[in-house]
Amino acid sequence: MAEFDVVCVGVATLDTIAVLPELPGEDQRVLAQPFTTAGGGPAATAAVALARLGASVAFCGIVGDDDAGSTVRSQLEAEGVDIRWLETRPDARTTESVVLVTEATGARTIITTPSSAPDPSSIPLDASGWVHTDQTGFPAVRAALARRGGFAGRLSVDGGNAIHDLELTGIDLYAPTAGALRTLFDAPSLEERVRLAQAAGARTVVATDGARGSVAFDGTNYTEVPPLAVEPLSTIGAGDVFHGALLAALVRGDELTDAVRFANVVAALSCRSLDGRSGIPTLAETQTYELEKKEKN
Repeated sequence: MAEFDVVCVGVATLDTIAVLPELPGEDQRVLAQPFTTAGGGPAATAAVALARLGASVAFCGIVGDDDAGSTVRSQLEAEGVDIRWLETRPDARTTESVVLVTEATGARTIITTPSSAPDPSSIPLDASGWVHTDQTGFPAVRAALARRGGFAGRLSVDGGNAIHDLELTGIDLYAPTAGALRTLFDAPSLEERVRLAQAAGARTVVATDGARGSVAFDGTNYTEVPPLAVEPLSTIGAGDVFHGALLAALVRGDELTDAVRFANVVAALSCRSLDGRSGIPTLAETQTYELEKKEKN
């Protein structure tokens, strides 16, 4: 039996977040609200969402031997994420990002430093039922799988950011944004692009489409799942939270459509906070919200 439900592989960052009335132009000075510092990174934030929702999860990645790396480690550990495969390298610098949030819409602009992928030999493929990876961890995971000829678990890929030489064959769950799919497949509709991604090798494709919700295709059924309407304070990390919540629901045995619906709710609720993590609800909070919403309707 696997030790964890999911091992997340990729980048963990320390984010500095500034809320602005508008994005500044060249040589322009804009007065922001007091800055907020928080943990981030697609795979790391997905790991936090999984832990909040009751899944057992570990994180595999790299931080530097610096103050930012120490903060990243302590934050993940405090959330209940196993960090034994989070390597501290003296010759590396922890990935840091500056996130500019537009006050009126909650939309964000992200400026980030380069990230380091873990060594393929350090990825604990046999420790979990699922391995979830982002754009930084994907090449290392692919190399680890190729070296050992596959594994007994399932592979989930966050396709929200561009992945160099992306190969969809062997991916059990491919979760891009609608925008990312548009750059990969030349087709007029989101449904057609999702179907093309599945035909290219991904067993299941779940695409997020912002305020329009999400869509899912398992090779047989194509489903559109509406979003949860919220007034977002910020959309930082919402996609990463969605991926963690989707996996948490699949791990407990939810059908795909129900899992996507659950992930929509969790991601929307996470937008109540400025950073990408503090607003992530627990499983109990999410279930209470869903029950109250059902009773009102």
